[in-house]
Amino acid sequence: MRPTGPLHLGNWHGALRNWVELQYQYPCFFFVADWHMLTTGYEDTARLQENVRDVLIDWLAAGLNPGVATLFIQSHVPEHAELHLLLSMMMPLGWLERVPSYKDQQEQLREKDLATYGFLGYPLLQSADTEALQRAQALVQSNNRITVADRERLLGFLEGTGVAILPEPQVLLTATPKVPGLDGRKMSKSYGNTIGLREEPEAVAQKLRAMVTDPARVRRSDPGDPEKCPVWDLHKIYSDEATRNWVNEGCRSAGIGCLDCKQPLIERVVEEVSGMRRRAQEFEDNPELVRNIVAEGADKAREAARETLDDVRRAMHLRAG
Repeated sequence: MRPTGPLHLGNWHGALRNWVELQYQYPCFFFVADWHMLTTGYEDTARLQENVRDVLIDWLAAGLNPGVATLFIQSHVPEHAELHLLLSMMMPLGWLERVPSYKDQQEQLREKDLATYGFLGYPLLQSADTEALQRAQALVQSNNRITVADRERLLGFLEGTGVAILPEPQVLLTATPKVPGLDGRKMSKSYGNTIGLREEPEAVAQKLRAMVTDPARVRRSDPGDPEKCPVWDLHKIYSDEATRNWVNEGCRSAGIGCLDCKQPLIERVVEEVSGMRRRAQEFEDNPELVRNIVAEGADKAREAARETLDDVRRAMHLRAG
């Protein structure tokens, strides 16, 4: 995750909650992507270290366990940068320019100068991150826009003695791909519509009380349609079946008002963030503990990354043997 500030409920349900479960099923590496943050935030890094610390504490409070998973900071593992460099030597410029998010992000972030090498090469750095640590990504294999001849040519650089160094990964999809923000759009810091993972409970309650609802419900007596209300999408995430049935029936019949509908949701969300705040306190009070966790994680990550790089260097004839 990029350290752009404290995490929010969208980060929790969209990714972090899944990570907490996956750490007990697979060997997992989780890193704070400080180099990635520089691709769009290079002009102001004054709060970078504070943001890195916030993300790490959010992870630990959410339940990432450094006893079973490896937690570290991206820039503390320079092998990422070397593999990125090696891959960049053979990456056609046109492929990067055709990445869908490249032009989309430039359009969305017009106020920033994103005509930089770092931003253009962002996808390649992402590939190097995962390949170096999990030996499980295949940038070339996953690109369906290249010819068979090009694919074979590039794989020839990365495959030694018939063994794939960077095999193709499989996909794991989240059960909650979109968490609605306070304005109905996807929850995102760039939209200013988030609820923080460790936000003050009263602030959470106030935000949810003011959250947008079905625009057709102008008056309390007007019936509504839950499917047109972002609050309903949060009920799908937080509420049990009985509560959802109560909301659905009450909204459509105007039997309950919007504040009535929000109250059980407020209670559930406040309970969740309050738990995060309690668990985070140990790490807030003991910054040395967090530093030790990421230092140990970086050592483990570098060990795994060095093994992959040794194979890559040999395949590219940068090392004998």
